[in-house]
Amino acid sequence: MTDELRDTFFAESEDLLAAMGEGLAAMSDGTAETETMHAVFRAVHSIKGAAGAFALSDVVSFAHSFETVLDAIRSDRLVPDADVMRLLQRSGDILADLLEAARDGRSDPPEALGAILEALEELAGGEDLAEEDFVFEPMGLGMSFLADDAPAQPKLFRLHFRPSRQFFHNGHEPANLFAALSDLGEVTVACDTTGLPRLEVIDLEESYLAWSLTLETEAGEDQVRDVFAFVEDLCDLEVEEMPRFAMGILPLIDLPEATDTAAEDVPAEEPQAAPAPTPTTPPVSVPTPPTVKEAPRPTLRVDLDRVDRLINSVGELIINQAVIAQKVAEAGLPPSSGLAAQVEDLSLLARDIQEGVMLIRAQPVKPLFQRMARVVREAADATGKQVDLVTEGEDTEVDRTVVEGLADPLTHMVRNAIDHGIESPDDRIATGKASAGRLLLTASHVSGNVRIVIKDDGAGLNRERIQATAVRKGLIPADAVLSDSEIDNLLFLPGFSTAASVTSLSGRGVGMDVARTAITALGGRISITSRPGEGTTFIISLPLTLAVLDGLIVAVADQPMIVPAAAVLETIRPSSRDFLDLGQGERVLNLRGTHVPIVDVASVLGYGPVVDPSQAIVVLVRTGEDTRAALAISGISDKRQVVIKSLRGNVGTVPGISAATILGDGKVALILDPDTLVGMAARRRDLHSITTFEAGHEHAD
Repeated sequence: MTDELRDTFFAESEDLLAAMGEGLAAMSDGTAETETMHAVFRAVHSIKGAAGAFALSDVVSFAHSFETVLDAIRSDRLVPDADVMRLLQRSGDILADLLEAARDGRSDPPEALGAILEALEELAGGEDLAEEDFVFEPMGLGMSFLADDAPAQPKLFRLHFRPSRQFFHNGHEPANLFAALSDLGEVTVACDTTGLPRLEVIDLEESYLAWSLTLETEAGEDQVRDVFAFVEDLCDLEVEEMPRFAMGILPLIDLPEATDTAAEDVPAEEPQAAPAPTPTTPPVSVPTPPTVKEAPRPTLRVDLDRVDRLINSVGELIINQAVIAQKVAEAGLPPSSGLAAQVEDLSLLARDIQEGVMLIRAQPVKPLFQRMARVVREAADATGKQVDLVTEGEDTEVDRTVVEGLADPLTHMVRNAIDHGIESPDDRIATGKASAGRLLLTASHVSGNVRIVIKDDGAGLNRERIQATAVRKGLIPADAVLSDSEIDNLLFLPGFSTAASVTSLSGRGVGMDVARTAITALGGRISITSRPGEGTTFIISLPLTLAVLDGLIVAVADQPMIVPAAAVLETIRPSSRDFLDLGQGERVLNLRGTHVPIVDVASVLGYGPVVDPSQAIVVLVRTGEDTRAALAISGISDKRQVVIKSLRGNVGTVPGISAATILGDGKVALILDPDTLVGMAARRRDLHSITTFEAGHEHAD
């Protein structure tokens, strides 16, 4: 049970940290309301109180200093200017580190703990929340309080605790709270059942019980309330300190007697009206349940392994549905049989189940963006720069696996934007910019994908320096003629770095290469644009889920393959006059006045060229750079939802192929990666041009 409680504590601490981070961000932006400050304080105070129950002294000590400053702000003793807010946000980072270390069983303190703690104590100016623990108490008539060695006098607290309906829905147990309370001193507990309705009208999910307690302890009221910190929004709690002279004579609780003499005279089989209430017996309202404040929507914590098993089962269901549809089509049953309609209904039901299951794994990118806020603060401190982070689309939802896989590449890119892109305050002022740089982080749904944009307003890419560095490192020939886009994409080459020295942020030539590899592993793509003096923009496009996708079943050299429907703009059957011959076997598609490059999929994948592109079917796709390309294929047979099966565990990475699936006839179909195919075709054209030029040059000699 203790391990389960610890797991619950750390899980709920993540929610509290998220609420704290959101509140601090609002305070920094000047958009916070009065309640925001109190919500931030409650979050830190709740973490402190619950951490105390698990003897996490480092967390309790730091949270205590943290909430001291927060309390000074909410009581108007401290003005939360920009410097104070930066300290509070860094304090939130340290608190998160301490909780993570406690969860993982590590004892190493965060590197910046000492400096942040010293800054908090200096800001507090000697204040301490222990002052709140002091309660004025009437003195007895004895003179023992004058003695230097007088023992600490115990206090007597009287508590009334009534949990709400949501208290039990969240998995809390009153007995655990009472056990924690007993660690502070001697506790007496009595259950108040006067709110119970009759059995025939009882609501088994409602909370009818209340508890009255007395506690004799040397602790202060704050320590008593800390026991209930994690459930303060899920219950009604009254804590009252009684005078010392009441010890020993204070009645436990004012409850109606279980039996009285009047009731003994009434035969059990004859129901009688309830006696009129007396001043010592409060009236009982039956069966009306107690009024509680509106609870938040209930949630359920589920092991991710169970969700993954369910997703796999849904994937198999979709495959089986495709098999049934295939068998029905092969049987040639008449339309009047109604079986085809039933199969279609099964298909729609399978899709509804799949979408419902994926919603379980879907989560907003907000926690990821909040994590990036911390990365920005740390990178700005390390480089001595001023950076304002602006986020948009934080509620955009995406599969949890995608969010987890995006954390590391996004961290690399944000650090690089600050280290290499945004200028120092002096340089920015010299060019007419504000001293603080601006980093924009947005998320949105576009064409069935999730799009993440990282944009800075820095100096932009120095393309001459990038190309010179690539030549010096032997990554490209010295006489290579590259377009701006090709130069920009050199940043993603392994080992590439323009940093003059290795720092804690960059300079080892692994950041952007790692970022691109991680994004590609997620089935995504990344593009880059930059303007000198105006900044650089990275665009990441990722699938909403890694489990299923809608795709076109196409034929490539008589092999079934899948083109992701999210990338498809339109399908075309062109005529010979729609092609423009560029010579040396190269053609482009003339599409409504614009020229689109043609990618012969069979040729690029090594199956052999299509005999005549004018006899092929063209699938117009959008690539990562928001350009278009025409995939030349042999035919299109269907559009269908397919289950994604990774190839990495069996055959590794296959250029031009992102994954595989199983069709209704049992055949394995490869899922094409349009972006990679277009890039492979472009490299083949460049190589062909170079080879032709060299051959012509030798012939001339």
